[in-house]
Amino acid sequence: MRLIPYVIAGIVFGFTLMKSEAASWYRIQEMFHFQAFHMYGIMISAVLTGFIGAQAFRLLVGRPSLEGAPIAIPRKTPGRFRYPLGGLVFGLGWGAIGLCPGPIFALVGSGSLGAAVVLGGALHGTWLYGAVERYLPS
Repeated sequence: MRLIPYVIAGIVFGFTLMKSEAASWYRIQEMFHFQAFHMYGIMISAVLTGFIGAQAFRLLVGRPSLEGAPIAIPRKTPGRFRYPLGGLVFGLGWGAIGLCPGPIFALVGSGSLGAAVVLGGALHGTWLYGAVERYLPS
C-alpha cells in the first residue's frame, strides 16, 4: 500500500516520457546530430526541476521524515575516476543502443521487445558493477 504513490508517479513519468518523445530513437539521433533543440529543452527543464527540488529538499534537512528519522544528505566520497569513468560507460551505452536509461521502463511498458532486451542488459550491468565496485579505482 505504501508503494502506490511511487507506482503512480512512475506511470505518470513514463507517460510523460512517451508523450514528449523523449523515448524516441529519432529524437535522440536529432539531438546527437544537433538537428533539433527538442531533447536539449527536455534536459534543461529536467536539470532546472532537479535543482529546484534539491534546494527545496535542503530546507528539510534535520526535520523528521514520515518515518520519524531526521532527514540527512550524506556526503559523497570524492573520487578522481568515478565520474569520468561512469560518464564514459554511460555515454558508450547510450551511443551503442541509442537509448537513455530513463525511458527503458516506459518502452518496456509500451510493449517494445528491444527495450526489454536493453533492460535485461542494464540490470545485468548494474549487478556486475555491484560485484566489482570494490576493485575499481575511486
